[in-house]
Amino acid sequence: MYADRIKSLPPYPFAEIDKAKSEAEKRGIDVIDLGIGDPDLPTPPHIVDALCEAVKPGHPGNYQYPSYEGKIEFRTAAAKWYDEAFGVKLDPESEVLALIGSKEGIAHAPLAFLNPGNLALIPDPAYPVYKTAVEFAGGVPIILPLKKENRFLPDLDAITSDQARKVRLIFLNYPNNPTGACADRSFFKEVLDFAQDNDVIVMHDNPYSEVYFGENRPPSILEVEGSREVAVEFHSLSKTYNMTGWRAGFVVGNSDVIKGIGKVKSNIDSGIFGAVQDAGTVALTSPESKKFVAEMRNTYRERVDLLYTSLTKLGLEVEKPEATFYLWAKTPGRSKEFARKLIQKLGIVATPGEGFGEYGKGYVRFSVTLPTDQINKAVAKIEKMVTEDRSL
Repeated sequence: MYADRIKSLPPYPFAEIDKAKSEAEKRGIDVIDLGIGDPDLPTPPHIVDALCEAVKPGHPGNYQYPSYEGKIEFRTAAAKWYDEAFGVKLDPESEVLALIGSKEGIAHAPLAFLNPGNLALIPDPAYPVYKTAVEFAGGVPIILPLKKENRFLPDLDAITSDQARKVRLIFLNYPNNPTGACADRSFFKEVLDFAQDNDVIVMHDNPYSEVYFGENRPPSILEVEGSREVAVEFHSLSKTYNMTGWRAGFVVGNSDVIKGIGKVKSNIDSGIFGAVQDAGTVALTSPESKKFVAEMRNTYRERVDLLYTSLTKLGLEVEKPEATFYLWAKTPGRSKEFARKLIQKLGIVATPGEGFGEYGKGYVRFSVTLPTDQINKAVAKIEKMVTEDRSL
């Protein structure tokens, strides 16, 4: 009944988590979900107010089909935001494309550039959509392991010269999900040099740029000289402004790549609801948004410090994230078994590392998108289990 591309798909890890969570709740377990990275904090009121205004009768254009490339006001706001955040100047007409959330753009992008059999470089562990999108386009994923000893950065020297000649694109993601690692400009320069030497398109997924814990914001790949020749960067309003359900994002950078993604989109979707774009424009340009993001960052920093300290005291080996709201923890034994114990015995949801790829085995990802009292409650449960069951 199903096409081969569907048959070969592994279960989407977050769908499996939802199923396990539902089963635990049916058994009467009080579930604490530290699995999926869906912010618990509400969308700021000034953004909600902007949406409410944009759906009133005085904005009739928002009831019609939106353009697939996005309103010029929204794209201009995205360009302005990039200039203020990264010092990167973009042409909103040709170098910015609106997306129905960055996931949609990432999933569509390989369709524009991969022919069946073309190679694409995929980090592992990583957001599963990179690999799936390549396979849907008929491409062949070449895995780039992200290992602790290399600061969770891929080793480009491990790519053979024969592979390099056949590669059409590479996906990257820093700040990184699931490890919390960051990349610096020197690493991006190494990637860009490789891409220019081998005619490779760089697709950098950057939704966590505002959730960082040091003094300086992690860089955009577009800050690096030569990036505009080969690279695009995906961004989203989801994590920055707690708008995951709104489905609003954009991709910026190389105009030819933008045009290719846009051509796919124009044949598949009809763009973002106009009222959401209006609210997104306010999110990207309002002074209130800057204040909100700073406060949100402090909240996540406090939660990350709390969970990191507690888990390490329990004897778990945990990566202290430089950014994102995730902690990447090494498990005693198989990570799927560890995660299964957590949810079945304690009602605590964590994401098994296998869900992010082969090199995620032996880890679980904890998310801190829950109030502090819930995180404290989860830690107390784990501590009790460790005390009573040394096999954890």
